Amino acid sequence: MLRVLSTLGLWFSLISLPIAAEQVDLRVLAWPGYADADMVAAFEKRHKVKVKVSYITNDDEMWLRMGNKQGADYDVFAVNTAELQRYIDANLAVAIEPSSIDNVTKQLPRFSRLSDIPGATRGDKVYAIPYTYSEMGLIYNRNYFDTPPESWQVLWDPQYQGKVLAYNGSAHNYSLAGLVAGVSNPFQQTNQEFTSSTERLLALRRNALTFYSSPEEALDYFSQESVALVFANYGAQQLKKLQDSGADIGYTIPKEGALAWLDCWALSNGVQNRDLAHQWINFTLEPWVSELLTERQGLANTIVQDTRSVAEDKIIWLEQVEDNQRRTDYWENILSGKTLQTMALP
Repeated sequence: MLRVLSTLGLWFSLISLPIAAEQVDLRVLAWPGYADADMVAAFEKRHKVKVKVSYITNDDEMWLRMGNKQGADYDVFAVNTAELQRYIDANLAVAIEPSSIDNVTKQLPRFSRLSDIPGATRGDKVYAIPYTYSEMGLIYNRNYFDTPPESWQVLWDPQYQGKVLAYNGSAHNYSLAGLVAGVSNPFQQTNQEFTSSTERLLALRRNALTFYSSPEEALDYFSQESVALVFANYGAQQLKKLQDSGADIGYTIPKEGALAWLDCWALSNGVQNRDLAHQWINFTLEPWVSELLTERQGLANTIVQDTRSVAEDKIIWLEQVEDNQRRTDYWENILSGKTLQTMALP
């Protein structure tokens, strides 16, 4: 019996020993498709390091992840130029040294002139290196439409109730609602415009089948349900996924225009090895890596000229919004099922 008790005591002491933490040299926070496993493996092999990639599916989630420990959990992250501004304001992003990233010389002129890109710099410091971009157009099911829908208003058309796939993201949805309403600046809405946008998004909630988070989730819903329309937050990326699946779809930029994002690599305040973080950014700008992004995800890269014919005059690049937290809070109220009467609107 004593031997049994001794053995049990040893066993319990062994299982209570702390498990050694995984050795990670670079921590990347990115969107789906930005850092595929084989690409990461190639970087690890070249630099003899271990990389951990974490994925997010909307800007609200990224803000929570980054702000949870003041950026301490990540070294480099992918963020659009508009969202980046609040990370700079909150000291969650630190300046990048472009001189340490040789492959910026391979980028197209429109992306290599960082001072000409709104939001990429602050004062004399660089905070962003462009990686990929897309407009957020409207995907439509050809089984429901003989010709492309002309306006975003179609998302609210009662005949498509329960057949609309909308995106689960606060900032973009409020900007879309403002765009549809024709406000002067959908990114800087007055209290009255914000209330109107909230009412419009409540109506969208009633018309939507659901609010998806990732391109893969949107594909699953489209494949299993009778979906007529998709607000393509991921733009060309989810368009390609649907086309590759054999979906009979079209893609259009409605008359009001389309919001568009420019995603960049940025350094977190918690970066532990700046040189390795710069090497990561440099690696993603190697032509073969950037071209993989286009080949696999359908997204434009900053090395090779995009050959798609998208009318530049209909593209509305994202800008910093008037109040990120307010948009997040009210969007959560909308998703939770609240009505306009039960919200404390401004």
